[in-house]
Formats: sequence, C-alpha cells, structure tokens
Amino acid sequence: MVKYGLDYTRCRWILPLLLGIGVIFGIIALAGRGWLESQTLPYVQRASLWQNCRRPDQGGEWRCESLMGYAWGRAAAATYLVGFLLLVICFALAIIAFAIDTLRFNFIRGIGGLLFVAAVFSIMGLVIYPVKFSSEIDMTGINMFSWAYGFGWTTAIMEICLGFFFCCLPNYEDQILGNVKPTYFYSSP
Repeated sequence: MVKYGLDYTRCRWILPLLLGIGVIFGIIALAGRGWLESQTLPYVQRASLWQNCRRPDQGGEWRCESLMGYAWGRAAAATYLVGFLLLVICFALAIIAFAIDTLRFNFIRGIGGLLFVAAVFSIMGLVIYPVKFSSEIDMTGINMFSWAYGFGWTTAIMEICLGFFFCCLPNYEDQILGNVKPTYFYSSP
C-alpha cells in the first residue's frame, strides 16, 4: 500500500474493507448466543448479551431470562451497542472519504478519532458483562466465555488498530499522493 499509494485502485479500499469486516464481526457478537457457555457436562447454561438460558438437565428444555432486567445488563448492552453504531458510522464515512477522488486527510483523521471512541465504548461493554455476570448470576459447573464474546473482543481490537491507521495516514499525505520525488540509494561511480 505504501509502495503504490492510495491512488493504486486495489489498495485504496483496504481500510474500508477492514472496517466492513469489523462491522460483520460486531453483528455476530450482538446476535450470537455464545457469550457464555458450559464447558463441561452437563451443558446446562448458555448466555448472550441479551439473555441467560439454563436447563435443569442434559435433555431438558432451555429456560431463558432477559439480562435487561439487571442494570448492568442494560449498561453492557448499551455501551457495546453505542460502540457498534459508531463503528457503522465510521464505515459509512470511510466509504465516502475513499470514494472522493481527492482524499480529505483531516476527514480521515476524524474517522480515526471516532474509531477510538467506539473502541472505548465497546471495551466498556465487554468488561462490564463478565465482571457483573459472574458475580451476580449463579453459574453451574465450569463455564467459559465463548465464541460470540471473542468476536466482540475482535471487533474492539480492530477498532483500535484501524483507529491508528486512520490517524497516521495523513502523516504520509505527500507520499500517498505521489508528490515526493523518489530517493535512490544507488550512486554511480
């Protein structure tokens, strides 16, 4: 990407593409039922960001209760949802920014700042959930935070990393736009 610059058509869309992948991971985390699952037999508990489900024995029927009845459940869901909405806004802004023929580098730096804010909200939700869940809800057996919770953390890490990319990109404006004369390290005898 640095060698050819952002005017190189295939490299221009890498950052918005990565943001789109982050949005997909966020959707998986929001909709997934695997935030917490029983690790060993009997598999009697599973939870998502929205509800906690239990069954009395291995073959029994799942009984679910909403986590929105708890203040911490609403706080975890709200903060993670705000972080996700900010990520979606950044994705839309990145598509607009990279679709314009002349890149607006201050606009790109603003997207990076907004990504850091999104990461803060996402991490707040991802920290509130396990701390309060494990202290306020009785758990049976050995439980683990599972795949959907991992997608939530992957989204938060992508927000941080992409925030750095978007904030640092304007520092190389001249190189990206091709305004710098190439430097050759070979000198003729």
